[in-house]
Amino acid sequence: MAEQEASGLQVLLSTLQSSCDKDVILNILGVLTDLLSLGTGRRIQYVISKGGSEALLQALTIAAQAKPPDHSTLLPLLRLLARVGQRDRKFGLKVQKSEATDIILSLARRNLGHHLHLIHCLWVLRVCASNVTTGATLGINGAMELLFKVISPYSKRHVRTVRAAIEALAALLKSKSNSRRAVHKGYLDELLRLYQDWHRNDLSNNYIYIRRGLLLCLKHITNIQLGRETFLGSRGMEILFTSVQDCLPCKNLDPIITTAIQILRKCYPKESLPLRSVTSSYGFPLPGNAKAEPLYEGSESDESDGEEDVEKYLENEDVENKYEDYDLETDVNRLRSQPGPDRPEEELGQYEAMCPELSQKFQVLEFESEEEKRLENRTESVPSIPSNFIPSAASVEQSNCKWRNQSGTEMGPDPGKKNFKVSPQCWMKEEKCRWDQSDEKRDSEEAAQDADSCEEEHPAGSHALALRPLPTDAAWYKKMFYPECEASGSSNPGERLESSDLVTKLLEKHQGDIPFHSPRFYMARARSVKSIPSYKDLAFPEFWGHQPPPHSKPLLERKHGVQRDKVLDDIRRLIQPGDVIGRTVFDLDEPSPPSPGVPGCLTFFSQFESGNLRKAIQVREFEYDLIMNADVNSNQHHQWFYFEVRGMKLAVSYRFNIINCEKFNSQFNYGMQPVLYSVKEALQGRPRWLRAGHDICYYKNHYRCRAATGGGMRGKFYYTLTFSIKFPHKDDVCYLAYHYPYTYSTMMSHLDLLEQNRNPKKVYWRQQTLCQTLGGNGCPVLTITAMPESKTGEDLEQFCNRPYVFLMARVHPGESNASWVMKGTLEFLVSSDPIAELLRKCFIFKIIPMLNPDGVINGNQRCSLSGDDLNRQWLTPNSQLHPTIYHAKGLLYYLRSLGRAPLVFCDYHGHSQKKNVFLYGCSVKETLWQAGCMVDTAVISEDVGYRTLPKILDKVAPAFVMNSCSFLVEKSRESTARVVVWKEMGVLRSYTMESTYCSCSHGLYKGVQLGTQELEEMGHKFCLALLILHLKSLPCSQKVMAQAALLLDLEEEITDRAQRRCSSSSLETDDEPPCVEEIDYNADSCSDGEEDFSELDQEIQECLSWVEEEREDEGATMGQTCSSKALRGIYISGQPAPSSAALPLHSTALGVYSGFESSPV
Repeated sequence: MAEQEASGLQVLLSTLQSSCDKDVILNILGVLTDLLSLGTGRRIQYVISKGGSEALLQALTIAAQAKPPDHSTLLPLLRLLARVGQRDRKFGLKVQKSEATDIILSLARRNLGHHLHLIHCLWVLRVCASNVTTGATLGINGAMELLFKVISPYSKRHVRTVRAAIEALAALLKSKSNSRRAVHKGYLDELLRLYQDWHRNDLSNNYIYIRRGLLLCLKHITNIQLGRETFLGSRGMEILFTSVQDCLPCKNLDPIITTAIQILRKCYPKESLPLRSVTSSYGFPLPGNAKAEPLYEGSESDESDGEEDVEKYLENEDVENKYEDYDLETDVNRLRSQPGPDRPEEELGQYEAMCPELSQKFQVLEFESEEEKRLENRTESVPSIPSNFIPSAASVEQSNCKWRNQSGTEMGPDPGKKNFKVSPQCWMKEEKCRWDQSDEKRDSEEAAQDADSCEEEHPAGSHALALRPLPTDAAWYKKMFYPECEASGSSNPGERLESSDLVTKLLEKHQGDIPFHSPRFYMARARSVKSIPSYKDLAFPEFWGHQPPPHSKPLLERKHGVQRDKVLDDIRRLIQPGDVIGRTVFDLDEPSPPSPGVPGCLTFFSQFESGNLRKAIQVREFEYDLIMNADVNSNQHHQWFYFEVRGMKLAVSYRFNIINCEKFNSQFNYGMQPVLYSVKEALQGRPRWLRAGHDICYYKNHYRCRAATGGGMRGKFYYTLTFSIKFPHKDDVCYLAYHYPYTYSTMMSHLDLLEQNRNPKKVYWRQQTLCQTLGGNGCPVLTITAMPESKTGEDLEQFCNRPYVFLMARVHPGESNASWVMKGTLEFLVSSDPIAELLRKCFIFKIIPMLNPDGVINGNQRCSLSGDDLNRQWLTPNSQLHPTIYHAKGLLYYLRSLGRAPLVFCDYHGHSQKKNVFLYGCSVKETLWQAGCMVDTAVISEDVGYRTLPKILDKVAPAFVMNSCSFLVEKSRESTARVVVWKEMGVLRSYTMESTYCSCSHGLYKGVQLGTQELEEMGHKFCLALLILHLKSLPCSQKVMAQAALLLDLEEEITDRAQRRCSSSSLETDDEPPCVEEIDYNADSCSDGEEDFSELDQEIQECLSWVEEEREDEGATMGQTCSSKALRGIYISGQPAPSSAALPLHSTALGVYSGFESSPV
């Protein structure tokens, strides 16, 4: 039956090509017109697949040879060619093969005086020119000269013809050869004059399509460098900029505005960043003969003809997988292989000291009765919620002493030594000493004595740090620090406080209401930090602390037109440079400060821990261009920013443009805001990082990286993040950051407070140093579990045999959200929450809370001091260049060698382009299925337990979305922690946990920007999910199950969370919802929406209606013996109304059309 149907259509098309009977041809064309107009695009594709294009072209060739041409046949034939040809990808080649290009041009030339006939020719000409090769042939044969005879200045006559000619010209100019020809013939200037004329006279905006068509012609011409140069020389920037200003008030003119702005952005002269070199201001000499990774080499020439940009994103775990399926690993042997250790087995012995919990010699349990009683009294006061402990001066000194002792006794291997081995006996001796002395003896008198001795032994253990100056507002300063003078009316409170006195005053004012934060502890830790620029200043937010805001901030609503307004402001700098100041107000490369006293100018600073701002340029009075510093020993990875600004005015909107961003897209386009911290607000009792800013958008700018500034790197594109801020106070000191900062010193002081406040009788806590980083900072590794309930062999055996969970965070310094999640995990693990207590009895936690301390300290976004992305070094880490990765992997190897590979491995990350919190895991079958491999996966056995934990998280964690998870193994990810631990350590549940910087697309936090409280909650819920996983997956003692039954009703927990989530849980088809305005990230893109077939179809349909009305008026249809209308009436009778469904055809219509009945529609 199908063969008969197909042959029926082929007979119809064959008849069309060979018949000379006019009535038969008209009837066939009429039926085809009705079939294709009532059907869908798929029906047209079916006709194309059966040779419809060739048949129509052959019929055109025959009809055009008639003397004189019969336009009653030619016009429906040309309409069908236009409709079919625009959907036939090979139509241009078919036109050339049938030698129809000359025929189409000849028909157009002969009908220059007959506009109805000419329009039909122009439609087909436009469709033919969509093929670049065919378009070039038409251009050689004089098609553009013909079209410029039709395109006229503004007139209300024959506008349909003018529009068709302009759209055909735009299609022709997609060919570079035609664009060059147009420039040489002066057509670009002519197009600018025509556009000005139509723009000036079309006051009622009736001819938007004509004006936009002229702009499309200009857009295609400016895709070549010669076109851009000529456009600039013809004052095209000024002409289009002025016309856009006229169009802005009218929303109906958005198509014109969008196309014009694309041209303006593309033709804006490309510039290098205003830097001597894009290489980082900070350099670090690498050990031995090691060299930093070679700089990125761009592949695009500076003399590009403006082809669509090829964005090459080789992102790591925190970037959405934008690769095609070819990136998936399809080699089953590689997926299932388990390589041996990358180092000799004997080297693993050095990690025995990292696992003292595996030794059954528990001297810690041998308490003296008095000591036990004292500890018992102390732990009764430990709260079950985060503590507000503020240490005394004595305890701070004691803590300093202990830290310095740790640096000498618990230091990990030195990356500067090639062969470093530590005696396990030495490690155990030091570990026992530390446990006995620092964990159990905390009396203030002993602490003070120890501190004094430590100061003598380590006089150079710290360096001087000063707190950044406070606001200079005299009235506010007096009110804050000299309230007695204000009360008495005295106007002279004396000189300003010295730095040390200021800190003392501030510590007196600190209310101690920030959980697990102490300014004293922070300052003490910060003094021991080693940075490349040797920081001498403390940022106030890290010193004072942060409280979560009382209410969540909703996503910022994106205003219509905000991006184009910002782009036009940038273009105004080129066209109207009179108000551009161009003053550099901050520059890391120029240590000497600029001349002070510039009125109304903001003051910037970023030389503090985790700070990143390289240069600030005042563009206008309230607008500044900002440039971020590249990662150390690198010339790329610009995303993280954190800087101080002061000297602002009240109720003034300041615009900040960060002009060297690199990511192709950003959550800043979807409602995310940067964060702001006000010193005045903090000292008034509101110490908070708050989401702030308006008029936020992210778009590609005109800056490029040239070889001269990039050390050989060229062709790199930059993007601008722009936002405006109204500061809350005059003359305040404020801090702006990409996301909530979390520094190395914050982490270290947080660990100290956690240890200080834990219950040592219940919480087993070991803080050791995994190794020294390249920069000389310690990388801590924690061991957390429950203390054995007694000294009996059974309890000690249960203690040692608990399964491991291995957690890491912050391998990428700019992902501060990962540290906030880790903070929540740590606080929950050491708390007195009954679920936490049960969880500690089930697992031993090995935690590395910050895997890249040097990168965090020096304000990097992705890399370590070696210039390497550490999450790309897990396959073969270098002990000198990547010590933290080398020893973290070594510790995992050691656990595997004991048969104690972790049950769960999770690396905490942040994701800059996706919403939600989700997991990346590893699955052989899912990878092969996704890749479409011809592999019998039925014979590949795989434990699906890797899905259990994310399914649990989807139920218990409001921010977690299972549908965002992925378990594919990509070739480009084979050197990440997740994949290496899965393959080499055999850990089934090896994950990367990605946390959004922005918001969630589902559930409780949909439409809300996540803050630190929500991120910490995610850390808590991860712990809860681990407990549920244990109860579901592992054999548990009756005692544990009984405790769990009392504490946790799983079904109730799951139901409660399910009720709080949105009922809609459909799969996400797109990561990002559409914005109010279209975002053109790629200014040089040739895409202009011309592939929308509905526009040309509508033109044809309108013209057909017009033609039929004219024919009816003239009585032209009265003489037809068997009109196409009559035949269409036979076909249409009894049929349903037009729809996207297939239309049933009956054999009564010439008996040959039944082939359409089962055709795809």
